[in-house]
Amino acid sequence: MSTRSTSPEKWALCVMRCCLHLPQLFSTCVAFSLVTDMGIGKGAIGNWSLCIWGFCFTVTLITSITELCKVQSCFPFFWNNFPVTYACYSALVCLSVSIIYSVTYIQFLPYGPHRDRAIAATAFSCLASVLYATEAACTWNGYKIMNTTCYVLTVPSLLKVLETFMAGVIFAFLSNTSLYLHQPALEWCVAVYSICFILAAVTALLNLGEWEHRLPVEAVITMLSVLLYISALVLWPLYQFNEELGGQPQRSSDGDCRDELTYDMCTWDQRLAVAVLTAINLLVYVADLGYWARQVSVGTEDQLRDS
Repeated sequence: MSTRSTSPEKWALCVMRCCLHLPQLFSTCVAFSLVTDMGIGKGAIGNWSLCIWGFCFTVTLITSITELCKVQSCFPFFWNNFPVTYACYSALVCLSVSIIYSVTYIQFLPYGPHRDRAIAATAFSCLASVLYATEAACTWNGYKIMNTTCYVLTVPSLLKVLETFMAGVIFAFLSNTSLYLHQPALEWCVAVYSICFILAAVTALLNLGEWEHRLPVEAVITMLSVLLYISALVLWPLYQFNEELGGQPQRSSDGDCRDELTYDMCTWDQRLAVAVLTAINLLVYVADLGYWARQVSVGTEDQLRDS
């Protein structure tokens, strides 16, 4: 990594981050507090939202303290990679929480103070997403000005961010264990999501540490993930929506979807959401595989030309 920047430029970037961290901390803290103080059943999605807001608040606070105390050298990887990567993830997860929490929870709440609190929490979550996206964009521009290279601003890194992000959203719906524990084939799908998430996360962490000679390993991992996701894309809809295999082909056949008093997304909708997200994440993995196939092809051509 090359850095030809002056100390004032680095300090200005650090100050900019800290100025954004303050409203980020405020937004995530308020969203967390509003939902916690509601005092009624929040369901699996509500608890997942609380975990996201709490995690973002905690990591943002640790990042701020680290940069203000100038102890970045204590970390084993180059610090420039971490803040922008975290900002990208936080922008995505806070946006997803805002959407999923509204669609799966707020619309089922009766009009009143609880609904108003939930709407306010969603608004602060949207604000946090905008602030994190602003931090990522400003850091990106700052690195360009300082002529600083960063792994997270490359195509494979952005694809890894999307892969792990989509898996995280899938896990939010899988927090309802009744979706899959009754069928080994569905448990296999959950194992696929977990294995691919771990592989993508480990690969991203290694690249944050500027791991060299990653091309063939990442290509193999991506190909394996594509094959695993194809199996999940076939098995999950087959066993969830095929009546002969114990599935429910129609939404009306799910008793939860007919219950107007529920405060959570019904089971059939959760099954459908996982199926759609699986297909989307498979497309991301295919794009990732296409990128690495092109890189391998270009590398082979260069070797043949040199020989």
